[in-house]
Amino acid sequence: MSEHIISSRLYWGIWAILIFLTGLTAWVSTVDLKWFNPVAALLIATVKASIVVLFFMHVKYTSEKLTKMALGAALFWLLILLILTLADYSSRVLG
Repeated sequence: MSEHIISSRLYWGIWAILIFLTGLTAWVSTVDLKWFNPVAALLIATVKASIVVLFFMHVKYTSEKLTKMALGAALFWLLILLILTLADYSSRVLG
């Protein structure tokens, strides 16, 4: 099986996207979005993790089924994290 070769330009582009998303995460943490803060942070983290898995772990260049499975697993994990986080957030007594 031959390996897929990725150009350094693509790696730099992915790096720039990840740095941008990290900055976006830091910025979102300073904005008061009420209940949406953890949702936004988890969504951005899931996107970053998916990018790392797809490109740096070369899942994107394997079979289409594996790519769909990796993205499905990322969305499923995001759903689990959101449900647990929002359940904790909604059960707190403020004041």
